[in-house]
Order: sequence, then structure tokens, then C-alpha cells
Amino acid sequence: MIKTLVFSSLILSASLCASAQSPVAYRLFDNRGQEVSFTQMTDSLSRADVVFIGENHNCPIAHWMEYKITEDLHGRRGPSLVLGEEMMEADNQLILDEYMQRLISYDRFEAEARLWPNYSTDYYPVILYAKEHSIPFVATNVPRRYANAVSQEGLACLDSLSDEAKRFIAPLPITFSYDSATDDRFAAMQMLSRRSPEEMRRLSEAQALKDATMAWFISRNLPKNGLFLHINGSMHSNSREGIIPYLLEYAPGLNIATVTSLRLDDPADLTDYLGLADFYIVVPEDFPTSY
Repeated sequence: MIKTLVFSSLILSASLCASAQSPVAYRLFDNRGQEVSFTQMTDSLSRADVVFIGENHNCPIAHWMEYKITEDLHGRRGPSLVLGEEMMEADNQLILDEYMQRLISYDRFEAEARLWPNYSTDYYPVILYAKEHSIPFVATNVPRRYANAVSQEGLACLDSLSDEAKRFIAPLPITFSYDSATDDRFAAMQMLSRRSPEEMRRLSEAQALKDATMAWFISRNLPKNGLFLHINGSMHSNSREGIIPYLLEYAPGLNIATVTSLRLDDPADLTDYLGLADFYIVVPEDFPTSY
């Protein structure tokens, strides 16, 4: 009876200690699954030519980390840093430049730049930081009307675009292959949407257009002896797929580093995800999302 009471007391004590531990909002890991500090991660990232931060679009921690990484790399690389992101489309570069140069108001920028619905909560801080520190910012993504056209008609429809329109997309023809690995990226989507194989191929072609265009505008804006930091959805850079093969096609020999964001109940589960990136931002599954 006494032993039982002692054992029960130990269990209760351990439970109270565990519940008293401070919650952890995120942890950082390298590509071996070893936990690292923020400084260790940015030390490594700062030596790259191009850094991709792959995010979950609705994760506040991922967006905050993008801001802190931008701040840190700017402190290290100064005027040799260039920023870019998926969330800004190439035909809005002029509007973006005018806003950065304080030639137009924020209201006009917001009204005309086709900003994502979560811009004000999730992307505004990095844009503002770039504006305040005169950091060049590149709108890398394809105008969504062309991605939509490809998802409906396939890549061949791009051939009929005007020369003016083609200024905002990667050079044609865009290298594209549709294999089982590509199909796996959209398998869950296919099951949920019940799209036909033909529709899924066109969707994959539209993604290829986005990836190639982002790679093209990164390659055209690489700073000499500098660092280009690009923010995008994780599927566009995980496993060094998506944007990266196109970028190496346009600008061979680059030293590229990647970061990805994951939501996991247990960081020990990271072993199943090794190979996705050089560094991992691991956020608890129950951390609130921005939408």
C-alpha cells in the first residue's frame, strides 16, 4: 500500500512538472535532424548565393522567422542582399518599385498590386523592412492570369501570347516532364478534387510555369557577390525541386540553401521528413494558424 502511494506521488509530481514546463513555439533543425540555434542556421545561410524559405502560407511562426532571417542576413550582407517572393507577380514590379521608392501611397499599392488576402498580417513586415532599408525587392511570380490559362489549356497556350505579355514569364519553351514523382505532388489534391488525369497534368504544367518564372526572375536579379533571399510555399523548393532545377538551368553553379517549415506534434517525427531541406522550422501542430 505504501509503495503504491509513493509510486502514485511520483507520477503526480512528474505530471505537475511536465505541465509546468513552458510551451515551445518552434524548434530549428539541420538536415541531419540535429537541433540548431538560430545563429547556427543563419551562419550557414549567409554563405549561400540563393536562400529559399519554404513556408506554410498560414503559419505565423514561419512568417515571423522569415522576417527575422531577413533582418539577420541584411545585417550580415548589407547592400548585397536582394529579396523576392512568390506572393508578388512580375507584372506588378513597377508598382512595387514605386511603393518602395515612396512615389505612391500604401493605399494605392494595396489597391493595385493584387496582394494576397493575408498580406497585411503575414507578408507586410518583410516588405516594410525592405522599404525602410532600401533593399531591392523582386516580384518573381507569373501573373496569375497566365497560370490560370495554362491550368485550363496547357503550356501550349503561352505561344500565342504577345511579346509584351511574354516579358512576364520564363523564356519559352519551358522544360516540363510529367512523371510519377511530379504526379505525387498532386496526388492528394487529385483525390480531393476528383480531377481527371488530363486536368492534373495541366495543373502540373501551371505549377511548372510558376516555378520556371520565379527561377527566371531570380536569375535575372542575382546580386554580384551577394545573396538572393526568396520566400515561397514549401512545395516550390522542398527536396530541391520546383524552382531550383529551373534556376540551375538559367544560372548554373549557384550555392543554394533551403529552409522549410513543418507542423508536427513531436519533433522526433522529423526523421520522416529528412531530405526536404537544409534547415527545418518545426512548429507544434496545435499552434494557431493565421487563416
